[in-house]
Amino acid sequence: MSRREEYEKQAEMLLSPIVSDFGFELVDVEYVKEAGTWYLRGYIDKPGGITVNDCEAVSRLFSDRLDEKDFIEDSYIMEISSPGLDRPLRKEKDFVRSIGKSVEVRTYKPIDGRKEFAGPLTAFDEATVTIEEDGNERVFSRKDVALVRLAVEF
Repeated sequence: MSRREEYEKQAEMLLSPIVSDFGFELVDVEYVKEAGTWYLRGYIDKPGGITVNDCEAVSRLFSDRLDEKDFIEDSYIMEISSPGLDRPLRKEKDFVRSIGKSVEVRTYKPIDGRKEFAGPLTAFDEATVTIEEDGNERVFSRKDVALVRLAVEF
């Protein structure tokens, strides 16, 4: 397990009970480097959406726990936020929740001359993601998929 994955796992173990105590869902935890700065991000959600006050309340408690455990060696910025309307689907629970909803699928390499596809998510398993596109079923191998996220419809 990489150092990044270990930090994410430990952060998730600290953050999960905090989020549960508020009755929220922990959607994801990521530890990423952007423009030379490390970020530890927790994404939380609840029915009806997360507010700034929700993020602040979770952030205060999580910050205290991080200070107690002090397991991250690097300097970093901690953020708690909503996963957003166009959230990526990463975990099984994300896919389960999104069956029947419109998603966007991006592939690493072009398939039939395209890298972007959209349609309702109809099925998934460990190896594949299936959407309905223009009345036809389109099955993608997970190894070919760079991103699956909820489509934002206006």
